[in-house]
Amino acid sequence: MARQIRYTYNNVVKTIGFANDRFNSLQEAVAAAEGVDLSNYLAMEAQVLQHSKGKNAMREFRDSEFKRMGFSNIEFIKD
Repeated sequence: MARQIRYTYNNVVKTIGFANDRFNSLQEAVAAAEGVDLSNYLAMEAQVLQHSKGKNAMREFRDSEFKRMGFSNIEFIKD
């Protein structure tokens, strides 16, 4: 079964295919589909991961940064 991602980017709902061999996360896949450069985000993500003691800090950072970039409602869907 093919995996697909549904997300909203700048108030437009979009659907793309997802392959585990190309991307590590949903967020990387949607950023690549929209041509968004994640180099600064990935560097800051590494710092948050080093200094945080739980998964909540990482999740909150990721969600707030992607919201700032214009993404929302990123989720897997089934055919």
